[in-house]
Amino acid sequence: MSGENTTFTGVLGEGRLDSALAAALPQFSRARIQALIANAALRVNGESLTDPASKKMSGKSFELVVPAPRPDKAVAQDIMLDVIFEDQHLIVINKPAGLVVHPAAGHSDGTLVNALLHHCQGRLSGIGGVQRPGIVHRIDKDTSGLLVVAKSDAAHEGLAKLFAAHDIERKYIALVHGIPAPPAGTIRTQIGRSTTNRKKMAVLPEQKGRHAVTHFRVAASFGKTALVECTLETGRTHQVRVHMAHIGHPLIGDSVYSNRQNHYRIGPNQAKFERQALHAASLGFIHPITGETLRFECGIPEDMQLLLTQLRI
Repeated sequence: MSGENTTFTGVLGEGRLDSALAAALPQFSRARIQALIANAALRVNGESLTDPASKKMSGKSFELVVPAPRPDKAVAQDIMLDVIFEDQHLIVINKPAGLVVHPAAGHSDGTLVNALLHHCQGRLSGIGGVQRPGIVHRIDKDTSGLLVVAKSDAAHEGLAKLFAAHDIERKYIALVHGIPAPPAGTIRTQIGRSTTNRKKMAVLPEQKGRHAVTHFRVAASFGKTALVECTLETGRTHQVRVHMAHIGHPLIGDSVYSNRQNHYRIGPNQAKFERQALHAASLGFIHPITGETLRFECGIPEDMQLLLTQLRI
């Protein structure tokens, strides 16, 4: 478990934001200051600033929240897992929405990695490091569905090569605002970190970002919404969310890439649907050790089923 975050306050002097803050807090290097600013840890006169090159800061008050140090090594925790497949080399998990894949700032434990360390009794590939043992690819915290984890270094290396060569079949189910027209197509862009918000990814001009390809097909429509199947040719961070928003059809419940108000409520208690409506529904690949062709599918989870029922009504 981590300790408490530490908050530093004061008044800025002359110069660029990062330089002025480093002068006010000499215990931190300028590189550390820049990283904290990029991670939205700083507020100046009550406003969050993420550009370290901001100027005209003199005389303004600041509040910097420094995350508590994380443990050097993830610990095993007894957290229930939905195991779809497992052998001595790898394990395929159906991850629920709300579960973070590996420890990071703000999530020092209670992650999929903590659960896997307990389930696999520590037998995970070490290639990903002590914070990400076995992790070859990720899905977002609030995305549900399938992902494969390496238990041996050989499996990790083999899976990494498959991902790099785009030899992994990955299909997602998404519920989106509006109905894409045409009802099927391919989105090809460059995706990289947003230049205005470092917490977001964005479609970038040519020669910037990384090549990203998504094939989509409308499977069903419900008035002003649609159920869309998205097949990934590449696997960039937030790829489906960014691409569907890029063509004007952001995911229902996506608070990051959609500015459309989310009115959807589900279930007998009419609870608000509060995550992006995205599920990793199928995963296929050649087993990197045995050579066996593997393909897995998992139905969409209860909350998305309830949302589908609501949309049909």
